[in-house]
Amino acid sequence: MSYSANKGSDKQFYIATANLLNFANPNRMYYENAEPYSNKEYESKLRGISDLLAKAHADIIAVQEVWDSEALEALAVSLGFKPEHVVIPLASNDSASAYTQGRGAQNTPAVGIISRFEQLETTLLEQVAPKAVIDIPDIGPYERFNRPPLVLRVDAFGQPITIVTAHLKSKRAFFLRDEAGNLLEDMDDPNIRIRAKLRSLCMRAAEAASIRMFIIERLKHTREPLILLGDMNDVTGSVTTQLMTETGEVNYDKSMRDVALFDAARIQARYGWMKDVAYTHIYQGMPEVIDQLFVSEEFLPDSRFALGQVERVDYFNDHLKWDYADRVIDHGIIRAKIKLHD
Repeated sequence: MSYSANKGSDKQFYIATANLLNFANPNRMYYENAEPYSNKEYESKLRGISDLLAKAHADIIAVQEVWDSEALEALAVSLGFKPEHVVIPLASNDSASAYTQGRGAQNTPAVGIISRFEQLETTLLEQVAPKAVIDIPDIGPYERFNRPPLVLRVDAFGQPITIVTAHLKSKRAFFLRDEAGNLLEDMDDPNIRIRAKLRSLCMRAAEAASIRMFIIERLKHTREPLILLGDMNDVTGSVTTQLMTETGEVNYDKSMRDVALFDAARIQARYGWMKDVAYTHIYQGMPEVIDQLFVSEEFLPDSRFALGQVERVDYFNDHLKWDYADRVIDHGIIRAKIKLHD
C-alpha cells in the first residue's frame, strides 16, 4: 500500500506522472527499427522503473510511452497495486479489446493511468475537437490525436476527481514519408527542416487546443476538480501548454478561474524551496520541465470553492544524471501531494 493510504482518516493522496520510455513486453517488436527487449532486458527495465516509482509512493500514476498493458500491470503489482487498477485501453493485451485485439499498442505507444481509487468513468479523446482542427502544411486537416489522451474519473475519499493524462506531439521535425515509410524530403535542407518542425508545432497546437476545449466543457459551472498531467513536450510557459491551461487569463478576468488550470508547482503550500532545482528532461544538454501537473480552481488555496490544496510538488530526476545507457527512463517523475478538506 502507498504511504498516504496508510494515513488513517487523513484525506490526502499522491499523484504522479512518468514517461516510461517505450515500456513493452519482452520479445515484442514495437518499432520496426528497434530491437525487442530480451527477457533479461525487460526484467531489468521493470525493476529499474519500479525502483524509481516506489520512492514516489503515488496513489495515482499517469504514464506515457507504454506498449503493453501486461507490462504496465506487472509494474503496478510490483508497486503494491492490483492489475485491475491499470487503465490503458490503447495498449491492451486482452484479445477481447476492440482497440487492439490483444496486440498492445500499434505504431505509437499509449498513455495510461494506475489508480488505487474506484474508477467512475473512462474516456479516450480520439478525435480532435472540430474547432481545434487545423491544416498541417503539406498534409491537410489534423483530425485525430496521434496518442489519444486518457480521461479517468475517480472517487477519492468520496470526492469525484477527473484525471486527464496526455502525451502531446514532440518538437521533433515531422518529415513527409510515403506509405512504406520512405523519406520524401531532404532532411539536410534547412528550409525543409524548418517546415517539418512547423508541422510538429501545428500538430501539438491542435492537440492542446482540443484538450482545452474538453477541459472547458468538463469544468464550466461545476465544482468538481480536474487534474491534467503528462508529457506536454514543451515548457510550462509555452504557447501550446498555455493553450491547455489559460492560467494567465485569470489576471484579466477572475471568472476564468472556473475553467482555468493552475501549475501545481506554483501554487503548492511550500512553494519556493524547490523551484530552482525543478527539471524533468534534458534536451540538447539543457534541463527543462516538459512533464507537468495542473489542477483546477478547487485546489487553489485562496478560492472560495477550494475543496483541498496542493501540499507540495516534488521532482525525482537524479537518474537523469546517470550515463544514458544506465537510464531506464529519460524523463523525471513529477509528484504532487494533495490534501482534501474534511
